[in-house]
Amino acid sequence: MRVLLWGTYDTGKPRTRILRDGMREVGIDVQEIHVDVWKGVEDKSQLKGTGPRLRRLLRWAFAYPPLLWRLARAPKADLLLVGYPGLVDAFLAALVGRLRGIPVAWDVFISIYDTLVEDRRMLRQGGIAARLLRRIERRALRCVDLAFMDTSAHARRIESLFGLPAQSCGTVWVGTETEHFAPAGAPPARAADAPMKVLFYGQFIPLHGIATIIEAARLLSGAPIEWTLVGRGQEAEKIRAMLAGVPLPEVRWVAWVDYENLRDWIAQADLCLGIFGDSRKAASVIPNKVFQIVAAGRPLVTRDSPAIRELLQPAPGCVYLVPAADADALARAVLGHFEAGHWKRGIHCHAGSLQAIGRKAVGAQFRALVRQCLLRDGA
Repeated sequence: MRVLLWGTYDTGKPRTRILRDGMREVGIDVQEIHVDVWKGVEDKSQLKGTGPRLRRLLRWAFAYPPLLWRLARAPKADLLLVGYPGLVDAFLAALVGRLRGIPVAWDVFISIYDTLVEDRRMLRQGGIAARLLRRIERRALRCVDLAFMDTSAHARRIESLFGLPAQSCGTVWVGTETEHFAPAGAPPARAADAPMKVLFYGQFIPLHGIATIIEAARLLSGAPIEWTLVGRGQEAEKIRAMLAGVPLPEVRWVAWVDYENLRDWIAQADLCLGIFGDSRKAASVIPNKVFQIVAAGRPLVTRDSPAIRELLQPAPGCVYLVPAADADALARAVLGHFEAGHWKRGIHCHAGSLQAIGRKAVGAQFRALVRQCLLRDGA
């Protein structure tokens, strides 16, 4: 199978790298035509100021003439793949794909409409901008031959949100770069009088439910439990106000940690936190951090959802699933883990899930999806 990965996709996102490298690991011939317009942008919705936004927009717009020229002249592939984010790319790729007789797949990964309107509420639902964005995204989804998401739950949600035929949207897991997160030996056992260390890292966005974490820490204030929050983003000011109102000495906030250093932070944690938001999107995704925590073999507590149960089931000492936006339930899970003492023994978790989350597994999942939906001749 020959795949041409095309467009302005963001190689700063693990999703893109894992899918690309996973395809190659399972024997797919992957060629790339790419202009990197997103370098240095961690959260696209948080671009501030007219100048930076205009420069990014111009850089993005000027990327398309050379991209289209190279695409028109490239040797014909079995599949043209649009990477994330690819809303505009999908329209252009579909046009060229039809002219050249090449099927087009789109790794949607994250719906822009769902993110800005339903989840982050940065655009008013039912407003002109929101309705226009929804119409554009629906049209893009319908113009490609295959769209796919990161979980089955997310795929079904996108079908419902945009009125797509049932089971028309595929699934390819995010997975993780296991070499970056594999544990360096057995987790260290903790001293009898050591506090238990709880870690959250990620963007401060509604999906993650940071306020729920703060409230859980407040409920357990005074217990020998240390909470570390690593991140920044949309809700940073809200979290700062919460912590300033009633200070919590047990909570430490670190602005950011480089990707290459995340494994060390995870390895030092006795319990890692996933997401706790109550949006429909939060119920539909398995975030990068969960795959990374699984690869590192560390205990995890995260919100229960149809998506997470595609990968993990509750397991004492390793996996705790709690209701969304429920600080009481989160506090009980953390306290239960503390009182059970599993963390003192340096327990290693998730061994049975490792084979399903690496690059090769993701590549194989993609190959099977494409063969089933597009290349039925077995290419």
